Amino acid sequence: MGDVLSQAEVESLMATMGGGAAAAGAQAGASAPSAGARPDARHDGGRPREKVTPYDFKRPERVGKEQMRALQTMHEGFGRNFGAALSSLLRNIVEVKLTSVDQLTYSEFVFSLENPTCFNLINAPPLEGQLILDINPSLLFPIIDRMLGGGSTVASAARRPLTEIELRLVSRITNLFLSEMRSAWKNVIELELAIDRVESNPQLVQIVPPNEVVVLVSFELAIGAVRGMMNLCLPFNTIERIGAKLSANSWVSYGKKPASAEAVQQLGNRIGSAAVEMVVELARTNISTHDLIGLRVGDIIDTEKDCKSPLLVVVEGRPKFEASPGAFKGRKAICITQPYEKQNVNVAKKG
Repeated sequence: MGDVLSQAEVESLMATMGGGAAAAGAQAGASAPSAGARPDARHDGGRPREKVTPYDFKRPERVGKEQMRALQTMHEGFGRNFGAALSSLLRNIVEVKLTSVDQLTYSEFVFSLENPTCFNLINAPPLEGQLILDINPSLLFPIIDRMLGGGSTVASAARRPLTEIELRLVSRITNLFLSEMRSAWKNVIELELAIDRVESNPQLVQIVPPNEVVVLVSFELAIGAVRGMMNLCLPFNTIERIGAKLSANSWVSYGKKPASAEAVQQLGNRIGSAAVEMVVELARTNISTHDLIGLRVGDIIDTEKDCKSPLLVVVEGRPKFEASPGAFKGRKAICITQPYEKQNVNVAKKG
């Protein structure tokens, strides 16, 4: 049969294949990098190696990195302000620290929570859908104990749903949270935040499909020896419409807006009622210590200042006005004539 190879032909073919493999091995050894070369500089078949990153289709990253950085920066400032406000409410030092801003599915978020817990559903018009604020019970019960006049001892956290009275007390915390969150988001969008309802079992609440992507913003609260977590859940379909406003550049530009007329007026009203110190300087002169000790009521001190020259009015240690002395309804008084100008005084001294 012509298709059957002889033994000599088979050995010749095997030798040819062995020689090619040896040549390929020699070529690979010749092209091997030196001891000082980087491993990522190797080439396979003339093309550089590419780093392969696994992609999990169950957890798609739908929120961009720039938007995640903007959310992180925004809530870092929120944490500082909320900690200060909560410290004032509880009359104790409260530290609020942003621990993470992550993307995960709604089912993963729900099953990571304790049961029972304080699961707050938040309406946030004009955003569509609802937000979620979860407060760990290990943090809530010590706060409630503190609000009811408890001491520095740590109260044990009971594994039970909150009572109606406890929910009323917790509403002061959540309302404070919403107020500070509204201020943190106002540079991006004006939110009308309000608690819709409070649930104890998070697994019974389905505001989005289980595989829907959510952004989880986690905070760690420390009140003395008590530590606990507070989680803010932002579903992707809720913040998808404002994704362009959440970019880092636009967020910074929003933060640099000039002060509004209402803000200036409000600041002026608060400063207008503040008390300041005002002193009128009649004259200046030098006397000896002996003359100072010997001063008595009715003594006259001579100065070189002309009686017709204006008096200097000093406000909070700074010269502000020039005035003339006089009397009003039988009391010593001054009449402000003009604002203080340092150049005029210097010219007068030189003259």
